[in-house]
Amino acid sequence: MAPPKVIPIVRPPADEPGDCSGAESFALMVLGDSMAPEFSEGEIVIVEPEGLASDGSYVVAQVDDGWTLRQLARSGEGWELRALDPAWPAVAIPDLASVRGVVIQKSRPGRRKSVKRYVE
Repeated sequence: MAPPKVIPIVRPPADEPGDCSGAESFALMVLGDSMAPEFSEGEIVIVEPEGLASDGSYVVAQVDDGWTLRQLARSGEGWELRALDPAWPAVAIPDLASVRGVVIQKSRPGRRKSVKRYVE
């Protein structure tokens, strides 16, 4: 298991207006191979911050000062964020507060026809 790749996310100062509403969809690039074969490194995912997260959804969550792409799974009374690669451990979360959005689409840069949608 290779160490995770990190790209820091820099937030604008609180007194500086942003270009996007917090409820607007945004794009992220997949780093690493923990979610292969469904998501490959370099693919772009579109995340809906107000999407309905449910058991089996692919989500972006904030965990331990970082962001992660994982599959959401029900686990007893709580939830787990699971990598598709079994070498990566699941992360237990008590509720959905750390989930920042649901993946609604993915695509490979430079390949317009290589698009997969996860919600209708």
